[in-house]
Amino acid sequence: MKIESFEGIILSETNYSESSKILNVLTDKHGLIGVISKGCRNMKSKLRGVSRKLIYGTLHVYYKENGLSTLIGVDVINSFSKTMMDLEKISYASFILDLTYQVVKQTESEEIFDLLKNSLIKLEEGIPSLPLTNIVELKLLDYLGVAPNVDSCCHCGSTKGIVTLSSEDGGYICKDCYDNEPLVSEKTIKMIRMYYYVDISSITKLDVSNEVTKEINLFLDDYYDRFTGLYVKSKDFIKKINQLANK
Repeated sequence: MKIESFEGIILSETNYSESSKILNVLTDKHGLIGVISKGCRNMKSKLRGVSRKLIYGTLHVYYKENGLSTLIGVDVINSFSKTMMDLEKISYASFILDLTYQVVKQTESEEIFDLLKNSLIKLEEGIPSLPLTNIVELKLLDYLGVAPNVDSCCHCGSTKGIVTLSSEDGGYICKDCYDNEPLVSEKTIKMIRMYYYVDISSITKLDVSNEVTKEINLFLDDYYDRFTGLYVKSKDFIKKINQLANK
């Protein structure tokens, strides 16, 4: 095995043997790889603090293309300390990591690494958790090949007179094709298109009303259930957080 260095974000960690961990890491160079961090659970190990979920850094490894690579060290770029200290933020960060892991297992793209990195940075900077997470969810649908139509009516292709958003039909519906689907606000119709096209790295502020956030989140929850077949356990905790917030 040769020594390689590349940027990576640890998506998940699993205890292995008495003192080690297996890490699933999304990298900028090799996509998703498995890495063993030997002895990292020992108190005196130099790998102890860097062998955990949500570490973003330059990883130095004995790289093995088809199998587990071995971690040598990590130069931490961002440990997301503010996120780690906030229950709401860490819950959303965990969901973003888990969802990304599910997506990259099905399709790998270098762009997904940047999407993940930028979303975690913006979460750390204080961009509201749920709207930011919804943007990530919407963008990841593109890589799964099931993105909703937010450019024109799903039925006739018209770009005019869009009146609602339907998860069942797959996106926008115009006034001529409308047939008793639940209505959403005009702002939701405009905002979800902005979510789809916005460059996350350019976001400095995200003011979205509770009504719009709720409508977009409900749409995406139902859309994922209908079209992706993915189940991300950490989403259940986020749903509980949202239920408490809406009481």
